[in-house]
Amino acid sequence: MNLLLLEEKDFIGPDTAAVSGRRFDHIKRVLKAKTGSRLSCGVVNGKMGTACITSFNADCLEMEVRLDAAPPKPLPLTLVLALPRPKMLKRIMESVTSLGVKEIYLVNSWRVEKSFWKSPVLERASLERYFRLGLEQGKDTMMPALYQKRFFSKFVREELPVIGQDSLCLTAHPKTAIVCPTSVNERTTLVIGPEGGFIDLEVKTLEAAGFDTVSIGQRILKVETATTYLISRLFT
Repeated sequence: MNLLLLEEKDFIGPDTAAVSGRRFDHIKRVLKAKTGSRLSCGVVNGKMGTACITSFNADCLEMEVRLDAAPPKPLPLTLVLALPRPKMLKRIMESVTSLGVKEIYLVNSWRVEKSFWKSPVLERASLERYFRLGLEQGKDTMMPALYQKRFFSKFVREELPVIGQDSLCLTAHPKTAIVCPTSVNERTTLVIGPEGGFIDLEVKTLEAAGFDTVSIGQRILKVETATTYLISRLFT
């Protein structure tokens, strides 16, 4: 936890907050903080600053909070991701949030198993847990926006061209010799397929929507590794 993420309900006064549960346990057992210790903190979807611990109780602590800084700028990236298996989705959501991704679309594709869409991981409360972990890791407060799209062709043909307007539009696919560009540092819409990649028809549909097909080179990585690698490659 590099940032203590607070909510409005944690505040018991204008500049005083009380923390319990997972955050309290981490502060006490992992950070080994004491009365008088200072921590980086921030309010969900709000400002950042510092907190000074004023007291410890058996199951909670109180702190004085000063919020005087803006969160870091988000990456100018829209991530479109074919829905991965639930365990992988958890890790990807946490890692891309820590990198500053703020707009995420989960889409269907031919190789996405139907059962994935029934996973409780897709419930908003569950996703927010991993968003929070990513924000705590990356020292950020702004929650990503996430959208679920079950109909691939309709989404790609009707919505994706609008989403990708005025941006660099890329589809990551292992079966192409064109390598993903580096250090573009400009507004980008990146589409990443499932394990095994998109089928040929899906790639053609994306190309018709204005998306260039690129790869990471000769190696083929798991989706969670490829996602982090591609984002790092595009924004350095």
